[in-house]
Amino acid sequence: MSWSAKTYVAFEDERTRPVRDLLGALPPIDARSVTDLGCGPGNSTEVLATRYPGARVAGIDTSPDMIAAARRRLPQIEFAVDDVSRWQAPGPFDVILANAVLQWVPHHETLLPKLIGKLAPGGGLAVQMPDNLDTPAHRLMREVAENGPWAAKLAGASAARTSLPSVDRYYALLQPLCAKVDLWRTTYHHPLAGGPSAIVEWFKGSGLRPFVEPLDGAERDAYLARYTAAIADAYPSLADGGVLLPFPRLFMVAIR
Repeated sequence: MSWSAKTYVAFEDERTRPVRDLLGALPPIDARSVTDLGCGPGNSTEVLATRYPGARVAGIDTSPDMIAAARRRLPQIEFAVDDVSRWQAPGPFDVILANAVLQWVPHHETLLPKLIGKLAPGGGLAVQMPDNLDTPAHRLMREVAENGPWAAKLAGASAARTSLPSVDRYYALLQPLCAKVDLWRTTYHHPLAGGPSAIVEWFKGSGLRPFVEPLDGAERDAYLARYTAAIADAYPSLADGGVLLPFPRLFMVAIR
């Protein structure tokens, strides 16, 4: 799947707020080496660099478009095209940030211990993942995909992401490896101007990508028209013409 930095940053303030909350939960760390996994266009890296101004900061992302945008934004920081699941940098790192990326990466039972192993003693792994596959916006993506002329093309689209394990399972995985583990779940209620169509624009930069990228132009337009109509029923406009998008997210802070 391809990522578009321009589409993603259309809601940059809303997408950046969770990383501020996440990094704010880390204890004081005299960080010298920090890295941003799935850095996107650099908005999360910017928050990370501000939090640790004396550290060497780096970021990786699978998308060349995202990395190009991050380099333009933060030319003083080292960015590279790389995949979290195959990331070979040995560390040790004082802080590893993974903001809104690991929901796309499988096998957390092996990935998270590997990331913990790259931390220096006292270092922190900070993870935030959307936990929203059961919300109407995602359920409707799957329903529209299954009930249209594009059903065969989109038969595997929902497999791009699977439901996250329970908080209990994450705690049981991390606790034996860490001095401290903190987990919490927050639902943000984002007010979006423009009504239900703004929700569609939001998800064009994230969850909708596996559903629209396999389609040709006409099919994509038809899919999005049907999806937009379904979203309008599920998320009615408010008195001011805007709409509230409830967005649940899972947070983890693990200190080695």
